[in-house]
Amino acid sequence: MSDNDTVPRTDGQHPLDQLNWVNAGPALGVPYYSPQPPSLILDPYPVALNDDVAELIGLDSAALRAAGYAEIFSGNCLPHDAEPVSHRYGGHQFGVWAGQLGDGRAITLGDICRDDGQAFDIQLKGAGQTPYSRFADGRAVLRSTIREYLASEALANLGIPTTRALAIVGSDAPVRRETIETAAILTRVAPSLVRFGSFEMLFYDRSFEQLAPLADAVIEAHHPEIAAISDPHARYRAWVVEVIERTAALIADWQAVGFCHGVLNTDNMSVLGLTLDYGPFGFMDSFQPDWVCNHTDVGARYAYNQQPQVGLWNLGRFVQAILPLLADEPDDAVEIGQELLETYRGIYDAAYLARIRAKLGLATAGDDDLALAESLFQVMAANGADFTRTFRGLCHVGQAPGDNEAPFLDEFVDRDAAAAWLATWRTRLADESRDDAARRAAMCAVNPKYILRNYLAQNAIEQAQAGDYSELARLHEILKHPFDEQPESADYARLPPDWARGLVLSCSA
Repeated sequence: MSDNDTVPRTDGQHPLDQLNWVNAGPALGVPYYSPQPPSLILDPYPVALNDDVAELIGLDSAALRAAGYAEIFSGNCLPHDAEPVSHRYGGHQFGVWAGQLGDGRAITLGDICRDDGQAFDIQLKGAGQTPYSRFADGRAVLRSTIREYLASEALANLGIPTTRALAIVGSDAPVRRETIETAAILTRVAPSLVRFGSFEMLFYDRSFEQLAPLADAVIEAHHPEIAAISDPHARYRAWVVEVIERTAALIADWQAVGFCHGVLNTDNMSVLGLTLDYGPFGFMDSFQPDWVCNHTDVGARYAYNQQPQVGLWNLGRFVQAILPLLADEPDDAVEIGQELLETYRGIYDAAYLARIRAKLGLATAGDDDLALAESLFQVMAANGADFTRTFRGLCHVGQAPGDNEAPFLDEFVDRDAAAAWLATWRTRLADESRDDAARRAAMCAVNPKYILRNYLAQNAIEQAQAGDYSELARLHEILKHPFDEQPESADYARLPPDWARGLVLSCSA
């Protein structure tokens, strides 16, 4: 059997055949999607199956394991009603229009609909070459697949919108990156995988008549209240507002937990406001406002403190692409688009401040709350204080001077500067009506103890590459409950060891 042999369909006994395959996306066809079955891969084996995501889409995990999910989620055996396709899109990469990109190694089996009407795309990432692979091999490697599996589930359990990870399947088939690695396939699940670049591709092709069908499909599937607006221009404007609000909220979520996406190209931006396409992402350790998690990003375009502005820039490219939907006259469309984009900064600022207030234990609004937070960040940056541990330590500090201050102060070299900030914070707490216990509990519910630090992911990857998936499973389980103390797992909340400080990530996957 070769890697490019035709994938067989089932006879109706496939566990995924119990799903309601509606395939609304594939039904759109060209120029949005191209039919593309997965390529067979030799001797796939199970690595991980996510029971939570299986339940989310209506699958029986036990049945999947009994049926041998490696054959199922490698793409070697297709569900009877699946209609596998790859999606065509373009994008601005590092600020430059890159032309046609598309799913170079991702093949969507189709989309399913739960009994409650919720739709999900089911996609195999690393399932072989597609019309958009260009010179690439269409495969993914175990290293990057594990990182996306863990990261998407980590963000989901932090309450941050994201694609989800259902399964990892491995193979000893060699894949060349910087070195020879082994292949892996990630089963990714999302309500939709349509991107800003999906519309940009149509705009730059001057296929303006193709914009509305794709926009309508997204709106009808995911925004029924907007779909009910009878005037087309008003409907599309309302949709743009929704995209802006979701994007602003998503980036505020990232900033509040110290998450850096790493490659915020427009082809990696979801029209549903989901965290999409995990490459060289990172959760910040020591607080650095200008931290860059991707060593390929030599210009620091996608640094942590640049993410809010990049969100607006990317929204500008999205709105430009759909201008023909906003008004009949081009000048009117440009004016409307600009007015819509001007709402972003206010929406983002409000979303970010709400999250920061919650992290500081503030249930009411004060005029100087943002300045209070920024003064903390300044002390953190000057001391190299750990982002996550600092806020988690603050959760346990009492309102009375001297009450349990050590977990917070221990993160700072200059303890006097940190103590001075605590005094200012306590003065602000005096304006709050909640008792100390309620305030501490609320803070612990938004300031995680456990995040996916790079060294934790690296440990899981190295053990998995040696054939041991126990650390992958254990880390996944810990990240399911990031706000819980989990005293038996306290080592997973410690600072990175010295060897981990040299870890670097790039766009290689």
